[in-house]
Amino acid sequence: MEIDVFTLFPEAFGWFERQRHVTNAIARGSRLSYVNYRDHTPLGAGQVDDTPFGGGAGMLIRVDVVDAAIRAHYGRDPLEVRKERRVIALTPGGRLLDDAFVDELAREHRLTLLSGRYEGFDQRVLDHFATDELSIGRYVLAGGELAAMVVCDAVIRKLPGALGHEDSTLEESFSEALAGAPEYPHYSRPAEYRGWIVPEVLLSGHHGLISQWRADQSRLRGARAREAPTEPADLPVADHTGGPLP
Repeated sequence: MEIDVFTLFPEAFGWFERQRHVTNAIARGSRLSYVNYRDHTPLGAGQVDDTPFGGGAGMLIRVDVVDAAIRAHYGRDPLEVRKERRVIALTPGGRLLDDAFVDELAREHRLTLLSGRYEGFDQRVLDHFATDELSIGRYVLAGGELAAMVVCDAVIRKLPGALGHEDSTLEESFSEALAGAPEYPHYSRPAEYRGWIVPEVLLSGHHGLISQWRADQSRLRGARAREAPTEPADLPVADHTGGPLP
């Protein structure tokens, strides 16, 4: 897997590259690289943005700046680059990232992520240079760097050998194995703590019953998520046992 991130802040990814699953993937041949728009801008003094036509607050990353950065990195017209690889613009209004989308991206050999800043991109970047628009949620961040890390993290952990165990990503939240439902609860030692007891089935050693319990719990969590109110609600206060007070 080759992932190129276009950004104004390549130094922001130093922490991310030190994560174990990322170093594992790189050791197995994957590559992460970063392209700073400012290094290739055709404008003076490292300028990359400009005011929007029609007025309004904020600044936009210019289409000619993105064109120059993509062209410099790949040595080809961005219109040709998008025919050869997924070029994904990170935007709040794009397709929402979910496990199915991550699986789709993990099957690619090459990805390009365009991180925005300010008020985002000139629309012509999205219309002509990007193959996809991707959102990690319906909210706005100061820039696309955190979103790019989320995408990279989700994709890289799907790659063979990244997590050190081939089964690590098979049965987890929203995976096909769980029919898209959240993952079941997990418990560890001690078996009893402050009166909170681990479900007896998990201590039974009966793998069939444990598998069934986990599947049931996963479906129950999925049902609860679907029934959750969209507006904030007043929640009951829990007592020390974890149950609601009368």
